Amino acid sequence: MIECSEVEALFSEWLSRIEDKELARKVVDAWMLGIERGRWESMEELKKMPFTLVTDPMGISFIEHTLAVTEGAVALAEAQIRNYGEKLPYRINMDRLIAGGLLHDVGKLLEIEPDGQGGWRRSRNGKCLRHPISGVVLGSEAGLPDDVLNTIGAHAREGENRHQVLETILIHQADFATFNPLVYLKNEKLITL
Repeated sequence: MIECSEVEALFSEWLSRIEDKELARKVVDAWMLGIERGRWESMEELKKMPFTLVTDPMGISFIEHTLAVTEGAVALAEAQIRNYGEKLPYRINMDRLIAGGLLHDVGKLLEIEPDGQGGWRRSRNGKCLRHPISGVVLGSEAGLPDDVLNTIGAHAREGENRHQVLETILIHQADFATFNPLVYLKNEKLITL
C-alpha cells in the first residue's frame, strides 16, 4: 500500500507553498482516501496511470497531468497579479489554488483502474460517478472546505454555468489547456509548425 509519506514527497514542492498547514494535510488525506479506496498498491503503479481514458494521453500520466495543471493554474494567477497589479479586481487565494490543482482530478483514483492486461479501464465507480463527483466525496470526507470542494466538483463540465470560486476558473483553464491539444491532435485538427 502507498504510504502517506510517499504522497507528501510526491507533492512536496506544492504542499510546502500552502501556508495553511491544516489545508495541506487535508490535501494529503484526500489523496490517501482515494488511494485506499481505489486499491492502489504502489507509487510505481500510480505513476503509470494515464490521466484520461477519453483520448490518447500520449504517455502523459495522471501524476504528470496533476502537476502540470497545478503549475499552469498558479502561472495564470501569478501573471494576473504581476501584470494587473492594483487593478486586479479580485483576490486570488493561492492556498486554495494549489490545493485545488493538486485535488482537481483526485476522483480519478476511483475512476480508472488497471485492466489486468497491461492497460487501463473505467472502474465500476467510474461508470457510476465521474471524477469531479467522486473527488468531492473524497475531499468532503477529508474535511476540505467548500471553496476547495468547488475547485474539485466544478473544474470540468459539471461546473458549466454554475457558481465557481475564482480558483476553479483558473484550474479549469489550465486543465483544458493540457487536455484539448491532445484531442485536437488525435482528431487531426491541431495546426502545428
